[in-house]
Amino acid sequence: MTPDVNRQITLFARPHGVPKKSDFKLVETPVPTPGEGEVIVRSIYLSLDPYMRGRMNEAKSYAAPVGIGEVMEGGVVGEVIASKNPKFNEGDIVFGYLGWQEYASSNGKGLRKLDASQVPISTALGILGMPGMTAYTGLSNIGKPKEGETLVVAAASGAVGSAVGQIGKIKGCRVIGIAGGAEKCDFVVRELGFDACINHHDEEFAQNLEYACRDGIDIYWENVGGAVFEAVLPLFNFFARMPVCGLIAHYNATSLPDGPNKTPLLMRSVLTNRLHIQGFIVWDYASQQTEFETTMSNWIKDGKVKYREDFVEGLENAPDAFIGLLEGRNFGKLVIQVSANLTL
Repeated sequence: MTPDVNRQITLFARPHGVPKKSDFKLVETPVPTPGEGEVIVRSIYLSLDPYMRGRMNEAKSYAAPVGIGEVMEGGVVGEVIASKNPKFNEGDIVFGYLGWQEYASSNGKGLRKLDASQVPISTALGILGMPGMTAYTGLSNIGKPKEGETLVVAAASGAVGSAVGQIGKIKGCRVIGIAGGAEKCDFVVRELGFDACINHHDEEFAQNLEYACRDGIDIYWENVGGAVFEAVLPLFNFFARMPVCGLIAHYNATSLPDGPNKTPLLMRSVLTNRLHIQGFIVWDYASQQTEFETTMSNWIKDGKVKYREDFVEGLENAPDAFIGLLEGRNFGKLVIQVSANLTL
């Protein structure tokens, strides 16, 4: 029987700097009923990702911001519990951008059926979803790794960075990770097979990175910015490549940082080292989704790629978990368990 109440997390106020719990609001609305051509989806897993911070701002970007009072945006794996759409049946497990809520209606556009018999369905939010595809397409199309090159990966224990480094190893690179804390660095080296990992919390971080990259850096996967990038900048080799998929150190900034203007240093390196720096959004390479899913699935089955998920139970805990994500508190792909996974 379909419940009567749908809990949703909406955007209550636009953050100034670091988001606060008071910027979100938990509301209760009636569970929707399907109209002609629609389905109702019960959320099982909700993905939390850094890009969501940008959606909370009312600023020009590659996607429209979430409106005040609107449900926060997010990818969801869920179960179809009612359907008036011939393409979907009750019991189908699907992925879609259905938001921070327990139940959602959809006309089916953007919904993708998942095969719950092959891999855990939560992987559609991580290694076999947007983060994994970001790693695969960004490294393949912009990083263009070659055997013997040095690849440095920021946020190396996270959903994207962990995949980038493992793909780099498959391609024959020497891979150096950067992560926040000894536990994360140990995981990156011992479990994921990186050649080394540098803790960016250490006072000697810049010196340690320079030592680990004695032959310079050929590819730098940028997902952080800030002090991490400043340590990387002097180490670029000629014709180095830098895919830019995130700048989490700056997402909560309300003004430019203090200190000297380092733009001339950056531009000099771009010129003299002939750097290729390219920002991208995963859907720039949407045509490669099938290739990615097939390749990554095979790598996982063959044991060449591993993944880690960080589950938090309860939709009501999503705001605090999201704030923690921006602070680096999560360890692996952050997923909210909204309801029971009845496919187990």
